[in-house]
Amino acid sequence: VDFIYYTGDTPPHNVWNQSRADQLYSIHTINNLVARTFPNKTVYAAVGNHEAAPCNLFPTPVIKTDNISWLYEVLADSWINTFGLPNDTRETILRGGFYTTLIRPGLRMISLNTNYYHHDNYWLFINSTDPLNQVEWLIQWLQYAESHGEKVHIIAHHPPKECFAAFGWNFDRVVNRFENTISGQFYGHTHKDEFNMWYDENDHQRPISMAYISPSLTTESFLNPGYRIYTLDGDYPQSSYWVLDHRTVIMNLTATNLYNRTILLNEYTARDAYQMDNLFPADWDNFIKKLENDIDGPLMSTVYKHYTKSIADGSQCSHTCRRSLICGFKTSREDQPHACDSIPPFTSEL
Repeated sequence: VDFIYYTGDTPPHNVWNQSRADQLYSIHTINNLVARTFPNKTVYAAVGNHEAAPCNLFPTPVIKTDNISWLYEVLADSWINTFGLPNDTRETILRGGFYTTLIRPGLRMISLNTNYYHHDNYWLFINSTDPLNQVEWLIQWLQYAESHGEKVHIIAHHPPKECFAAFGWNFDRVVNRFENTISGQFYGHTHKDEFNMWYDENDHQRPISMAYISPSLTTESFLNPGYRIYTLDGDYPQSSYWVLDHRTVIMNLTATNLYNRTILLNEYTARDAYQMDNLFPADWDNFIKKLENDIDGPLMSTVYKHYTKSIADGSQCSHTCRRSLICGFKTSREDQPHACDSIPPFTSEL
């Protein structure tokens, strides 16, 4: 392992019984555990919606009766002193829980705080116009990366399609503009094993980017814990830094409880399980076409099994379920009414 992406949601999900002190205790405890488990490895983190107290509520600068500085001050100290971020990330972490840094020459990482675009943050109903000018900041750094020959990985907690449509539209335009600079997107939040596609805004058949929505270490309902190891294009001049393959590991909860010991299993590797030569956007687009052409077949059953981290199998996902899942893979924002027209239509089911 060279470095770690951690897409947020450190506290547990008992949101009805939490305080600021509880959240800070969870952050301190878990972050120190991660650092001890992976000594001398830098952890690049993002802010989840569960870090706030109350959950989801991140006051914007126009709110004068509340603020979230109590959280950002602790995150800045923890991410820098415990996770190993450089000190020059402190200013924007304190401002809004986002930052950028070089992982190594040629590869830049940008961590966004998508809580300022998510509909569960009720403060946004007062004014949802990019509260911290984070999109403008993102564009400036992508332009810098392009001008300096850097590739960029973007991490955040919420996938853009989970955010307000206005942000999704703007983010789509950013991805279109910088398709040759952005070489990876990594999100969490859903607890499932998913991916999302981006297509050219003019040629809707041409894939330009994709995002991995990785399985969560938490169980949620009817899910095994999981994590993922990515293999990237190598550290050499002009590397693409695209993901070449990934391996997902799960903890089998049933067996763990039965034998009273932790049982980890290699669930699958992407290229082997899905018979893919590469994992570039065009390859994932071709993979989606395979699923569309045999929506009720065994490959889609395998995808659904992985989607649930092997809690369920394909027999528990109907034609309608499968179509909805494929539709989710094909879309990158909330408002895409015709993105899924090519998928075989819904059928009447008994």
